[in-house]
Amino acid sequence: MRSALSSDAAAALLRAALGTMWLSHAWLKLGVFTMAGFTGFLAQQGLPTALAWPVVLAEVAGGVLILAGWHGRWASIALLPVLAGATLVHAANGWVFSAANGGWEYPVFLAAMSLVHALLGDGAWALGRATSSPAQQRLAGARA
Repeated sequence: MRSALSSDAAAALLRAALGTMWLSHAWLKLGVFTMAGFTGFLAQQGLPTALAWPVVLAEVAGGVLILAGWHGRWASIALLPVLAGATLVHAANGWVFSAANGGWEYPVFLAAMSLVHALLGDGAWALGRATSSPAQQRLAGARA
């Protein structure tokens, strides 16, 4: 039997890890690879270069929403196509993400954790919980 404290801690830890991951990947594209480099990478993969800014903005917005726990479960679902794209891009590189050009296991793992977050929800220590109505809080408590 799980306790409310452990469920709240699990949801908060999951949100912190996922949100931080999304923000760090956006920063990687902006600060390390640069947008020109990321756009070039997309072109090299045969993907539309017009995806560059939408992907980075989605990573930033999703990371912030997930960290805050404000509609974070929906952000996790909305970001699944980004992870699907990353998986397809890295699939030919093999299993280990530290291999040349990265492998596919990391985006698959993050997709699984995003699905766990969508199923688990943001938890009691989330901003969305504090801004929800008493009826929504009772409903969320009944689901936990």
